[in-house]
Amino acid sequence: MSSPALAAHPQAGFEESPSALSRADTHEDVTSGEIAVGVIIGRSSEYFDFFVFGIACVLVFPAFLFPFLSPLNGTLAAFGLLAVAFVARPLGTALSMAVQRHWGRGTKLTIALFLLGICTVGMAYLPNYRAQGTAAIALMLLLRVGQGLALGGSWDGLPSLLAMSAPPERRGWYAMIGQLGAPLGFVLAAGLFAYLRGSLDDQEFLAWGWRYAFFVAFAINVVALFARLRLVVGQSYSRLLSDRELQPVSVHRVMRDEGGNVLLGAFAALASFALFHLVTVFPLSWISLQGSQPVTEVLGVQVIGAFLAAGAVMLSGWLADRVGRRNLLGTMAVLIGVFSLLTPWMLGGGTGGNNLFLLSGFVLLGLSYGQASGTVTSNFSPQYRYTGAALSTDLAWLFGAAFAPLVALGLSTRFGLGAVSLYLLSGVVCTLGALRINRVIEQQGS
Repeated sequence: MSSPALAAHPQAGFEESPSALSRADTHEDVTSGEIAVGVIIGRSSEYFDFFVFGIACVLVFPAFLFPFLSPLNGTLAAFGLLAVAFVARPLGTALSMAVQRHWGRGTKLTIALFLLGICTVGMAYLPNYRAQGTAAIALMLLLRVGQGLALGGSWDGLPSLLAMSAPPERRGWYAMIGQLGAPLGFVLAAGLFAYLRGSLDDQEFLAWGWRYAFFVAFAINVVALFARLRLVVGQSYSRLLSDRELQPVSVHRVMRDEGGNVLLGAFAALASFALFHLVTVFPLSWISLQGSQPVTEVLGVQVIGAFLAAGAVMLSGWLADRVGRRNLLGTMAVLIGVFSLLTPWMLGGGTGGNNLFLLSGFVLLGLSYGQASGTVTSNFSPQYRYTGAALSTDLAWLFGAAFAPLVALGLSTRFGLGAVSLYLLSGVVCTLGALRINRVIEQQGS
């Protein structure tokens, strides 16, 4: 990106300034383009880890860790492991904020990403249930908790800094940049699993083939670590965050003073976060268990859908700058509600219906998720914005996405696909309600 360097002086407001801070060590300017690249690299690596585990919950872990269960129950148990990281994530945020206050942002980020990498590569070395019994499951659970703590600690403030430093008329565009990491990470993860699954027989894939994806995730984390550290340890970057008052405070203090804003931010994005797993991990499990379509074919369609989602994320930035981020998020919530009503017809319609569900779902996800981050962040007092935005994101993942595959698959197999519709509609109601409350708060404040 060719945007000018970000303004550093606190009186510059949210505008960009042609005069830039220089790094004390390199005399280079901290530009919005550098921050955008750091955001995309960092988020893509995290989402790659995220989706590698999610896809393995469908293709690997039911047979690898839960061979004593039926394929359905084994998948549900694996989805329970998937949810554990999101439960641990807010605790990771609380711990990491304390680390940053005492030892700095670079130390916090290094610890978080090394923990994430170690836990990810540790999974690649795990023995299966037949070799170690319940110890294998316990080790996976422990490593998954470690991933959750690391994800909570990986918050670096880059998206907030990028959005706050953007010109007012382009904040929607800048806000969507970090969200591009989701479709890019999914393309890499789904593409890699499709290649491995298509190139190996079942025995080879379950014995060692799937492990390769976790080794790749570790390598990508190392690259992302150095790319992000290059920014966050620079003196000028730290001064930029300081000028914007993007500094860590204790989670207890944020929840005590502005807990309502944290919850409001989480629920405002709930429809988008609920949709997140229902077009990525859940349909892969549903179609796989139904046996209605080859797994590699489903992954191929999802890769196409993820590319469409990336385009939709960018489109969301353009739309948000014209109609407003809150209006766009509300409109998308309504469209997600309509999509939810059509879910039983699409997923029950064979290969054509499955593909339509996946492609249309990814487009909706891109348009909604592109603006789901920090929609009501402006409600926070400046000194709480850094930690408050992290907590809102953690809780949106926990309430909206953590248990979505588990609940959707469990209810749909017992009560039919209409249960998925109800689950998505509950997220839509929460989003519309939160946006309405936020509008009322803004009107009272003015």
